[in-house]
Amino acid sequence: MKTLILYLLLGTGLVSAQQFVYKPVNPAFGGDTFNYQWLLSSAASQNQFKGNTSAFNSLSSLDSFTESLNRQLLSQLSQKLFGNQFGDGNLKPGNYTFGSMYVQVTQSDKGLIVRILNTSTGEQSEIIIPN
Repeated sequence: MKTLILYLLLGTGLVSAQQFVYKPVNPAFGGDTFNYQWLLSSAASQNQFKGNTSAFNSLSSLDSFTESLNRQLLSQLSQKLFGNQFGDGNLKPGNYTFGSMYVQVTQSDKGLIVRILNTSTGEQSEIIIPN
């Protein structure tokens, strides 16, 4: 027992401590800039969303122009159809059909409700225009 106490008393003089210093890993927060590529590749390998994000950029200039022209023509055509159907732009309750699009306009206490149904795909949308 005496040797254990003697050992503990003598052993305390040999104990030393060090100061802990935090150094961030991410270079954006002051870490080493050589960690950037490792962090980027690690994040890319864990990315669950592997969708095609550059589909628009992969189009040639001619394809991009053709797509833009088609969108403008369809926009003008839909404006003309809605203008002919609704006149001065005031929506009146009723049912309307534009090709495969079925539009139902109803009046409720919330306001004017416009339900749009694509009969070929089954997609639907609802727009509420408050009073």
